[in-house]
Amino acid sequence: TSFGPALRICDLPRMRTIRQFFRFPAMIGLTLMLAACVATSTAPPVEARGRNGPIVVANNRGGNVIEMVQYRNKLAASGRPVEIRGYCGSACTILITMPNACLAPDATVGFHAPRLPNTTIIPPLVDEIMARFYRNGILARWNSTWKHTPKIQKIAAKEYVRPDPQTPLCRK
Repeated sequence: TSFGPALRICDLPRMRTIRQFFRFPAMIGLTLMLAACVATSTAPPVEARGRNGPIVVANNRGGNVIEMVQYRNKLAASGRPVEIRGYCGSACTILITMPNACLAPDATVGFHAPRLPNTTIIPPLVDEIMARFYRNGILARWNSTWKHTPKIQKIAAKEYVRPDPQTPLCRK
């Protein structure tokens, strides 16, 4: 079955037929369903240090992009500092740009093309969802290289902050 070209929210005003309009929710549903399959991991490992201390996200390999977006919203709304430590890969990388987050100086960050588990199939729009959370040179590298490669590309935290100086490094 062909769904035709991908539709985006910004396309709504340009839709000329009722068929195009009703196909839009189906594409969103399909995209969300595929995004739910992007990875098999569930809740990220987190360590809370008291009620007012930082929330530590440590050694997180990523997982489902939509769930990570929801988790990011929850962390950002918590008002507590968030420390990203150890390894942060795949969907975890969208947590780095939260206004209340810092990246440990000895952390490692890993990027790769989002894909359905055990396949090379890149689900529609998931790379664009992830791109919304990157900025500066990291966004440029995501769009030019990382979102196209299935093999994880790891960089050190200090390498991450060079193209994205808005990302603070955590104090030890």
